[in-house]
Amino acid sequence: MNPAENYILNQSEPFRSMLLHLQVLIEHTISDIDLKYKYRIPYYYIDSRPFCYLNQSKDYVDLGFWNAAHLTLHRELMVKEGRKIIRSLRYKTLEEINDTVLIEVLQDAYSVRDNKFYK
Repeated sequence: MNPAENYILNQSEPFRSMLLHLQVLIEHTISDIDLKYKYRIPYYYIDSRPFCYLNQSKDYVDLGFWNAAHLTLHRELMVKEGRKIIRSLRYKTLEEINDTVLIEVLQDAYSVRDNKFYK
């Protein structure tokens, strides 16, 4: 099994369910994406470029976006704290995940996937 999938499956609840839900939405929304295990967390890549990552930390799950500097949709819902460029959608419960918002952010991120890391 892929180490990234092991990471997801080895999380305690409710984080495992949250990560699995995010995984399904990401892979359903972006078809040409590869799940890899980088920096000890699941990272999604398109071709050879990072796209987004999943991370369970403390009492939440982060879905971080590599090209966040270029994102335009739902930036007010993204967490930036302590980071210069990367922003994330942060969830503490499965019910907090708004599928519509997430899909729109994923599509926005996909549309800027070829942009450089910085603006």
